[in-house]
Amino acid sequence: MGILFGTDGVRGIANVELTPEMAFDLGRAGSYALAKQEAGARPRILVGKDTRISGDMLEAALQAGICSTGADVLKVGMIPTPAIAYLTRYYQASCGVVISASHNPVADNGIKFFGPSGYKLPDEVEADIEQLVLNGTRELTRPRGTDVGRAYEVKEAENNYLRYLMDCYSFNEDLYGLRVVMDCANGAAYNVGPELWRRLGARVIAINDKPNGVNINERCGSTHTDTLRKEVIEHQADLGVAYDGDADRCIIVDERGNELDGDYIMLICALDAYRQGKLDPPSIVATVMSNIGLEIALRRENIKIESCKVGDRYVLEKMQETGSLLGGEQSGHIIFSRYATTGDGLLTSIKVAEVLRRNRINLSELVREMEKLPQLLVNVSLENKDEILGHELVVAALKEAEQRLGEWGKLVVRPSGTEPLVRIMAQGSDRYLLEEVIDSIKKAIATAQN
Repeated sequence: MGILFGTDGVRGIANVELTPEMAFDLGRAGSYALAKQEAGARPRILVGKDTRISGDMLEAALQAGICSTGADVLKVGMIPTPAIAYLTRYYQASCGVVISASHNPVADNGIKFFGPSGYKLPDEVEADIEQLVLNGTRELTRPRGTDVGRAYEVKEAENNYLRYLMDCYSFNEDLYGLRVVMDCANGAAYNVGPELWRRLGARVIAINDKPNGVNINERCGSTHTDTLRKEVIEHQADLGVAYDGDADRCIIVDERGNELDGDYIMLICALDAYRQGKLDPPSIVATVMSNIGLEIALRRENIKIESCKVGDRYVLEKMQETGSLLGGEQSGHIIFSRYATTGDGLLTSIKVAEVLRRNRINLSELVREMEKLPQLLVNVSLENKDEILGHELVVAALKEAEQRLGEWGKLVVRPSGTEPLVRIMAQGSDRYLLEEVIDSIKKAIATAQN
């Protein structure tokens, strides 16, 4: 990763770390770098945002930067992040930019770029943009007169995204009679989410669908499902759906009020596709943090799991490498490569509904084919991570832990990229064993530090 760009664009506290000045510079540098790629053509850059209060400020600065280099802006307003990926292709834009910090608190914000193909920008283009920002953008081209860029509102953007999603629903019966409770996280799905399900025929009970700029992700959405679970039971709904602030992920709740994370979603969709003969190759991609119960359940059907590091960019890279059509994370960030170039919570949710409608059984019955194994995750504060994790005592403790967990156990040790700590995750059939294993690793780390 670079200095500014992480795995998911540029992130920070709005107006403190991610300032209007930085947004302006990113707009100038981004449009300049893209102009070089397009050999003189006038770039058209599509810009959208989520509902957080700082979006207006950053959008204005970003657009000013873009227009100052002679590129035009296509404004699509408040819209999900995956819509930007799709609409960039649909409108044949030079790139797409979304202003969002996904599931993060309202104080945070981010700026993320998509290339003309709907995928994130190539690393070399991202590196060019970063260097231009770091070196200063004052010397970049400054057109005058009619060559200055303009901003155009694209009023049909949301409708075009909705039509695309409806085309992705491939079962021959609509969702008439299906009752769904939908938590929009007071985010970008507040309008398009309920409208999509209504157009497909479902009866929608929408909650957290009234954003005011400051309530995005506030005790709601995919990371806080308590209210959704209660509402599903109260309304006797067939399922509940929780999106995050920019709707690139979702979590499902069954008719009994049980939360179903991304592992369950991948199980449901993989088995359904496989049994229809539409999972070719018979594999999916999951991160190292996925529950080993998913692998056990899929192995019974001869479906292989390709493993990768945590992060949607790594899921996508592995999918492209292996040709897998489905991949994702426990967080509910799921990629259907037949339909989309990135994770899309709205697409994921209607694909689950499609499986539900096709099989004509309750959601709780669909997930019975997987039994999750106990999973324990702890964070250990650690400053000099590389040195300590390479210490012979720690290496020996990790090796012994893997042996004790056995074939159907899993151990993952992940140094944080942003904090002075290490995440230790252990899975297996015996929770007491997991506690012993993690405790032995923590003691080895403590000894190595002294």
